[in-house]
Amino acid sequence: MRTLRRTLLVSALLALGAIGLAPAAGAQQIVDASGERGGGGLAFVLMTLLVMLMWAALFFMDRIRRRRQEQQPSQ
Repeated sequence: MRTLRRTLLVSALLALGAIGLAPAAGAQQIVDASGERGGGGLAFVLMTLLVMLMWAALFFMDRIRRRRQEQQPSQ
């Protein structure tokens, strides 16, 4: 239960941060990957972090599913 609360709190904070960042970006890109002033490197790092986050989410969802299947009585 404690982990669920922590996860929900972190998710809510990230969502609020994204909502707060959206108007600042307007019609512009948040990260310019044009390569000027190191922008391409920042875009690559952010893309890598996003891919790692998606992989971790899939890994933990599968782990939870397997635990639930193991806890169910065999039929």
